[in-house]
Amino acid sequence: MSSESAVTAAETPAANGHGEAHSTAGFGALTLGSIGVVYGDIGTSPLYALREAVVAASGHSGVTTQAVLGVLSLILWALIVVVTLKYVVILLRADNHGEGGTLALMALAERAVTKGAGVVVMLGIISGALFYGDAVITPALSVLSAIEGIKLVTATFEHYVVPITALILVALFAVQSHGTARVAAFFGPIMCVWFAVLAIAAVPQIIAHPQVLLALNPIYAVSFMLHHGMIGFITLGAVFLAVTGAEALYADLGHFGKRPIQVAWLFIVLPALAINYMGQAALVIVDPKAIENPFFLMFPDWALIPMVVLATIATVIASQAVITGAYSLTRQAIQLGLLPRFEIRHTSEAHSGQIFIPRINRLLLIAVLLLVLMFRSSSALAAAYGIAVTGTMVVTGMMGFVVVWKVWRWSPIAAAALIAPFLFLDFTFLTANLLKVLEGGWVPLALGGAVMLLMITWRRGSRLLFDKSRKLEFPLADLVAMLEKRPPQRVSGTAVFLTSDPASAPTALMHSLKHYKVLHEKNVILTIETAPTPRIDPSERVRMEQISPTFSKVTLRFGFMESPNVPKTLAIARKLGWQFDIMSTSFFLSRRSLKPAAHSGMPRWQDHLFIALSRASNDATDYFQIPTGRVVEVGTQVTI
Repeated sequence: MSSESAVTAAETPAANGHGEAHSTAGFGALTLGSIGVVYGDIGTSPLYALREAVVAASGHSGVTTQAVLGVLSLILWALIVVVTLKYVVILLRADNHGEGGTLALMALAERAVTKGAGVVVMLGIISGALFYGDAVITPALSVLSAIEGIKLVTATFEHYVVPITALILVALFAVQSHGTARVAAFFGPIMCVWFAVLAIAAVPQIIAHPQVLLALNPIYAVSFMLHHGMIGFITLGAVFLAVTGAEALYADLGHFGKRPIQVAWLFIVLPALAINYMGQAALVIVDPKAIENPFFLMFPDWALIPMVVLATIATVIASQAVITGAYSLTRQAIQLGLLPRFEIRHTSEAHSGQIFIPRINRLLLIAVLLLVLMFRSSSALAAAYGIAVTGTMVVTGMMGFVVVWKVWRWSPIAAAALIAPFLFLDFTFLTANLLKVLEGGWVPLALGGAVMLLMITWRRGSRLLFDKSRKLEFPLADLVAMLEKRPPQRVSGTAVFLTSDPASAPTALMHSLKHYKVLHEKNVILTIETAPTPRIDPSERVRMEQISPTFSKVTLRFGFMESPNVPKTLAIARKLGWQFDIMSTSFFLSRRSLKPAAHSGMPRWQDHLFIALSRASNDATDYFQIPTGRVVEVGTQVTI
């Protein structure tokens, strides 16, 4: 999960090819920023992970020392193998021009393969869709688990857990439109306090019962799995809760760079988490009843209220990271042609990463509140959590194999030897989590399935529409030759015609000639391209080509993590010699009205879905940030 807009001083533009972000912020500031933004989700896992895993492991036989040590060993080694080795050591090196994350990895793998690019795109769509499931469950589960600590103060608070959780979530989503720059400055320090408290609270428990240190021996994890059969397998699904949030390490690579993320994990986050899990395990071994809520029961009574407050703040930070990650992923998906254009608002003039997408915000809030009201407790929701994350991890592993093989140029056997053990582990976790489908695991699968359907429909429909439009269009070179030979009446100023296919005459130009029978003194055929890289160097942003004395082609290129701003970019074109005045320039856009055709290449229901998505799509004028007063829209009707 990415958390693009939660970055302040640590925000960085493109990075070099090795995952080291260029930044004006110092190494310390980047490390602190990564603790606040990247590790919010995995940092709040101790609130529920050990509790759920021990309950699953105990079955009907009650809590035993062997079960607790086995679960603890599984959690510690999951953190070491899945997070440290797979993500921190290997995947942080697989960057797309300094950017990480599922869709960045997809674009990198797609560029590298000559055959099977469709399979790579499909994998990207699956993991992107599953991320939305994760983005809905994380805020609901995290905030619920923090507020549940109130019940330990007095039982009378029990009925208020759900209303308080809903209130906090509504407030969290309500402030998104204001941007997170001010609050984000406190994310790092607050999460540092959180990790310090996690470790300090657990130390007395470990000193009193040092036998929990035995769990560092992986034999305890292996022995538990061998002797517990099906229960051991079910327990794995709950153990996985301890590593949810690992995707964030990779997704936020572009913001903080490889080394700050690695240092924060190895020296602060991993030790604090390991100590806390050992402290909880020690408490449960001595007092099996503490399994009700081992995290909060480690603290003395006087510290409960402050801890509930701190835990709530930490879970809000974790939720913030996922919410802004959903915005970031949506923007990438739009640029890669997987979703229609949605309104994207920039909440910071200084940092391009700080964006707000109103429609995504509304949909997330509705889905999160529905989950809280449906499940009503963190234990019930925990069953729904793992599937989305394990699914994403499996897909990331598969695309990682393609990158190691094709981009790093390892032999397929060496690449398989490196990735296969991680994939085996991810598949095992996924299978264990699939056992929980009926208990709530259907939620992320249903959400992911719905998003996948939308992405596939949009991609397929857009391609069919493009092919159909191309057949109807006239070659641009032939039209320009005709117009130069027998020019119609000229009017002063510049006309800019937007088109996705620069080889064909834009529909708006054809309709303009047909209805107005005039031509501007200067005419520009403008194409906006999305590159398979996250960002584009300003020197490569604009390409210009003079076709004739009155016609020229301009191509503007943007990376898939950038928001296209046409007027701003045309200022670069001015430096390259294109003299134009924005106030005497008209932008011509064709607005297509779609109707379902008898035979379109898609099922009838998919045609209607594509048409509905097109109508919901944001206006090109707003999306490309073109001044509305300079736009002329020409309507055309197309059957699809």
